[in-house]
Amino acid sequence: MLTFLAPLALTLAQTTTGALPLPKLTLEQSSALRCSVAFGIVHRQQAEGDAAAAQYPAMAPRGQEFFVRATARLMDDLGADRETIMALVKSESADLLDTPERIDEVMPACLMMLDASGL
Repeated sequence: MLTFLAPLALTLAQTTTGALPLPKLTLEQSSALRCSVAFGIVHRQQAEGDAAAAQYPAMAPRGQEFFVRATARLMDDLGADRETIMALVKSESADLLDTPERIDEVMPACLMMLDASGL
């Protein structure tokens, strides 16, 4: 089984040097990326015992697989390399972590997207 890549992706994104011009995403791509990162953040919070994150379903393994598939699809659709994808993940992470209630705002729609994915 694949390990959850969001924490790894966040770590790798922090090591990139230089600013990359980020590609413009479609609404579908942007939503998938946002939800992937949200699942990663909630997964990390759940692993740390965060009571607020416990209100959500366990992010392993469904959220993990969503992250893997969504980022792989982004790489294919955009013809992007890992560095570009990690920069997108880092940018989305910063946006979601900037305001604590932002996760709670996006999770209902993300959970619907997760259910619709069939995972």
